[in-house]
Amino acid sequence: MAMTLFFGTLMLYGLVHHEVGAEGSGGPHIPVGAAHVPASIAQGGPVIDTRSGAARSYDVLPGHVALTFDDGPDPDWTPKVLAQLAADHVPATFFLVGGRAAQQPGLVRAEVAAGDEVGIHTFTHDDLGAAPQWRRNFEYSQTQAVIEAAAGVATPLLRPPYSSEPSALDDLDWAALRDAGAHGYLVVLTNRDSEDWRLPGVARIVSNVVPPAGGNPGLVVMMHDSGGDRSQTVAALGKLIPLLKARGYVFSTVTGAIGAADPLAPASSAQLWRGRVLIGAVQGSDLVIGALGWTIVCAGALSVLRLLLLLATARRHARRRRRPWGPPVREPVSVIVPAYNEEAGIEATIRSLLRNDYPMEVIVVDDGSTDGTAAVAERFALLGVRLVRQQNAGKPAALNTGIAHARGRLLVLLDGDTVFEPDTIRTLVQPFSDPCIGAVSGNAKVGNRDGLLGKWQHIEYVVGFNLDRRFQDMAGCIATVPGAVGAFRREALVDVGGVSEDTLAEDTDLTMALLRAGWRVVYEERAVAWTEAPARLGQLWRQRYRWSYGTMQAMWKHRRTVLMGGGAGRLGRRGLPYLLLFQVLLPLLAPLIDVFALYGLLFGDVARMLAVWLGFLVVQLVASWYAFRLDRERRGVLLTLPLQQFVYRQVMYLVIIQSVVTAILGARLRWQRMERRGMTGVPGAPARQPQTQPGAWE
Repeated sequence: MAMTLFFGTLMLYGLVHHEVGAEGSGGPHIPVGAAHVPASIAQGGPVIDTRSGAARSYDVLPGHVALTFDDGPDPDWTPKVLAQLAADHVPATFFLVGGRAAQQPGLVRAEVAAGDEVGIHTFTHDDLGAAPQWRRNFEYSQTQAVIEAAAGVATPLLRPPYSSEPSALDDLDWAALRDAGAHGYLVVLTNRDSEDWRLPGVARIVSNVVPPAGGNPGLVVMMHDSGGDRSQTVAALGKLIPLLKARGYVFSTVTGAIGAADPLAPASSAQLWRGRVLIGAVQGSDLVIGALGWTIVCAGALSVLRLLLLLATARRHARRRRRPWGPPVREPVSVIVPAYNEEAGIEATIRSLLRNDYPMEVIVVDDGSTDGTAAVAERFALLGVRLVRQQNAGKPAALNTGIAHARGRLLVLLDGDTVFEPDTIRTLVQPFSDPCIGAVSGNAKVGNRDGLLGKWQHIEYVVGFNLDRRFQDMAGCIATVPGAVGAFRREALVDVGGVSEDTLAEDTDLTMALLRAGWRVVYEERAVAWTEAPARLGQLWRQRYRWSYGTMQAMWKHRRTVLMGGGAGRLGRRGLPYLLLFQVLLPLLAPLIDVFALYGLLFGDVARMLAVWLGFLVVQLVASWYAFRLDRERRGVLLTLPLQQFVYRQVMYLVIIQSVVTAILGARLRWQRMERRGMTGVPGAPARQPQTQPGAWE
């Protein structure tokens, strides 16, 4: 519904600013034959009345002149025109473009208050002769509604855009004039076109209006108070009015010049409210689109600055990690593997752990699995793998059970679908040579990256997650030690009360709790683990929905860290704002930005929109290339990055939106389940792909 409302706002903005819909030819039609235009009209006066069904034209009374102004109101030039008219004490008739009148209702009121007439010049300056019937109705009714609300009067006067003298009418024009009469409008053309829109110079404008000596024929003068620089028009008025007065001309409105009564009638209450709603909608669309335009500029600048910052800090981080952490850590560790229906991948996980050249104990916590997970784990009992069974209680409870059974002071936690490389554990625990470090995040990589969805997640892990962790490490505010590969000091876990069940992102919640308690959390990119990513879009949606919602829960839970000092303060004043801006707010705006971009491609400057998009794509490609280089990954997969922007990115944005809506409504999510297929082609994975197993934690 919000997107529909925004699209409507965008279309209204486009109509008002002449970006949506044809605006006509920009000049008179090429005549298609004047046979259907009555001679009495083509050769008659500039005011044409077809309201009764019969066609009649009116000449201006001799010695009378009606100054008319088209295309306004304009915030710059209309006040200058009004000031000049007031200084010379002459009235005029203003033919208003409805969209501009809605933007400047105060000027419409000023015109009527000064004793001037107002008339309709359509809502969007559309060519009525070429417009279909529904468009004509729209142009009449919406402009009338704006005038009624702005000035409290209804007007029967109409001047079609691109019109001139009666002799220039063609068949299409005549059909439009008769249609206007059927709607109750008196059509006003001209018999003196100043051609001020050509900017020919003040002298030429004056000469175009002043008739030859020897008579004072009645004049309807066409001028403009909007549509460009009207300084020549204002200057010409200062010369034209005294000159015509000296010739004996009397200045009047159009209806006064033909000897008719004032046509403006008071608007009813219903008309006033209808117009006020329209004016509010037009002005609201200007505010919304204007604000969105600046928001897009700011969002684009922030995104580019973020990428540059990530690249700069990633380079510094890579250089820093070339140095050893300190004295080598050789203390045995306890490896805890929580597992629920992980039969498809648990064997590869255990085998990869046992191939690590580091002293350790392996504890598999079977959280009430309904498949063969426990049986697979039991086969490794002779190799020192301990199996702990419990009734199904969820991943946090399984982790806490494993921690309770662990003997080591250093704990490595990993998911039951993760495969470690032979040196992962040794590399992962080396940062613990610093006693201030409470947790270490490893480098999680997508193992099943054969399909397009896997490739896109692979790009996301390398470019998004790991670049972010490098930056957050340098800023001292890593928000998440991933469940796939992380190491913890037991003392730190005891300090925060173990793994909490308060959120659905237990790894993020735990990491934030450690920072809040004053522990350092660091990133060791050389500790590589391979994880199984969702293979289907529905699974991906559920996984990311839980991640996103759980992260928001964790952010809210630890919101008070913004007032704290030390590591908690770094989380509150660096980490949380970073997450809020780049993982919540900007993704929420992304669909609106995409709709705005689509609008620009359809109705705006296509070349500029494509140039902007290609510029962002180039920046992303450069950043992605560097991230892949740092992680020593093959860069060929980046060929899918442009397509990722059109499909995968939209899905992630919609996930964020759904998560925010869920959080606002106060609903609670449950743990989701994901099909496990197992991985091939990564260190420690079986040579033959196992049977698909449903029901693992997601």
